[in-house]
Amino acid sequence: MAERPVMGINGQWPLPTLNFTKGDRVIATVHNQLGNQSTSMHFHGLFQNGTNDMDGPVGVTQCGIPPGSSFIYNFTIEQPGTYWYHSHTRGQYPDGLRGQFLVHDPDSPYIGQYDEEIAITLSDWYHDEMPGLLSHFISVANPTGAEPVPKSALMSDTQNLSVAVQPGKTYLFRMTNMGAFAGQYFWIEGHTMRVVEVDGVHTEPAETSMIYLTAAQRYSFMVTMKDNFEGNFAMVGSMDTDLFDALPDGLNTNVTGWLVYDDAAEKPESALIDAFEPFDDYTLVPQDGLEIYDHVDHSIKLDMKMDNLGDGANYAFFNDITYVEPIVPTLYSVLSTGANASNPTVYGVNTNSFVLEKGQVVEIVLNNDDAGKHPFHLHGHNFQVVWRSEENDGFWNPDNTSAIESFPRKPMRRDVVMVNPQGNFVIRFKADNPGVWLFHCHIDWHTASGLIATMIEAPLELQSSMKIPADHYEVCHDSGTPTAGNAAGNTVDALDLTGQHKSPAPLPAGFTARGIVALVFSCLSAFIGMAVIAWYGAAPIAVRKTSVAAGKVATN
Repeated sequence: MAERPVMGINGQWPLPTLNFTKGDRVIATVHNQLGNQSTSMHFHGLFQNGTNDMDGPVGVTQCGIPPGSSFIYNFTIEQPGTYWYHSHTRGQYPDGLRGQFLVHDPDSPYIGQYDEEIAITLSDWYHDEMPGLLSHFISVANPTGAEPVPKSALMSDTQNLSVAVQPGKTYLFRMTNMGAFAGQYFWIEGHTMRVVEVDGVHTEPAETSMIYLTAAQRYSFMVTMKDNFEGNFAMVGSMDTDLFDALPDGLNTNVTGWLVYDDAAEKPESALIDAFEPFDDYTLVPQDGLEIYDHVDHSIKLDMKMDNLGDGANYAFFNDITYVEPIVPTLYSVLSTGANASNPTVYGVNTNSFVLEKGQVVEIVLNNDDAGKHPFHLHGHNFQVVWRSEENDGFWNPDNTSAIESFPRKPMRRDVVMVNPQGNFVIRFKADNPGVWLFHCHIDWHTASGLIATMIEAPLELQSSMKIPADHYEVCHDSGTPTAGNAAGNTVDALDLTGQHKSPAPLPAGFTARGIVALVFSCLSAFIGMAVIAWYGAAPIAVRKTSVAAGKVATN
């Protein structure tokens, strides 16, 4: 792994795995010593029920923590399971600001069925820092929106992980994909995995030899070691190259670790496989037996695509809207706009806001009008995955009775789910957690390019139950961020959005990504041509005459 600066905590990187027990209270003081970047912290997968202000996304539930300022996250954990913590500020967690967050449950249905726990992460890694990569990614120089390809895959932030095991013992593995981009296939040679949890939800046991984790997904699985065995076995993570626009020469898409039965024995190379055939998480059944929400109160249709705007850059869209952070964090707009908080208009045209009533069963239908896979995460909830189409099935058809009749009786629940290329999915959840919750693609490039919607849940109830701590307001003061009014900061007329942050204007009619590429290269050619003319014109006469003479010699 190439050396480069990374973001750490208390001088430590990789970041520590944080272990808690259900019912613990967490008080985390984040003091920003980055020097030239604001930051924040999100505890991914935790519902933050009653503590929406501790969720972490900048411009949504808090202001960015500027250099030199501190912010206190204070909440109680009521959910056992496998989670992680990471910066929720533009492009920071791929630079290292990420770690596992594990919550243990004394009443777990699987207590007594394993001997020890092993925590492992998968991730991708770039040799360049994110600010420069993002600057190029969202620019006229990259009109097709090609995402930077990682330089390597990591397992627990290394490429030579060894995990000591004992014959005959059963281990509970807790695995998190903390990558910015790449989904990864994972398998352990010679061993079977028994899946018992996804994204904090206990499942009925399901055996498999391979799993697939999108960015931000988590799995817990039990593995029983072989009896009286002398030797070691490869564990393999393999980046999903279907996500990459191009495959650079020499890229090693795999990372290998080892189950080490015998430290003196060799650590074998991983064997070649014929095909990737991962377990289908859609078939999982939650251990609590929660049945499908069969009555929907509020259905939201999100049609996603990638396209260019008038600045020539490529952006991501829901319903032809790309997300732009508002002037006032959305939670603060909820708390300061009175009865108007129930009107999605106050949150700005580019926040893609939907207002939900408490107790509603909410359905999100996502149609992927893009040739890529996308993992989507909902803050504040997990959700039932009631339908996921195959690749190239197009948009969801609500009149497809055969699909509706095939909905699972007890759907899998998790908080990150992948949509297939040119496919669709249908998810459902109960609006039982008042707050402002993002729904977004967890490929970090697409979060930055605007693939975000905002769920405003029970805003009037939130006004009576939520009180922002003083240190949170101090951070806003330190960063010069307004804390009242609509998305534009208007405290007089909540429906007047003059001055709001907006996306660039649309492309002129007839322009395409190919046209932009041609234009960019034409402009570059023109600049190079003018530079050459200027260089010749400015060159000393002797050099100019020599060049001409050489040209004449060459043509004789």
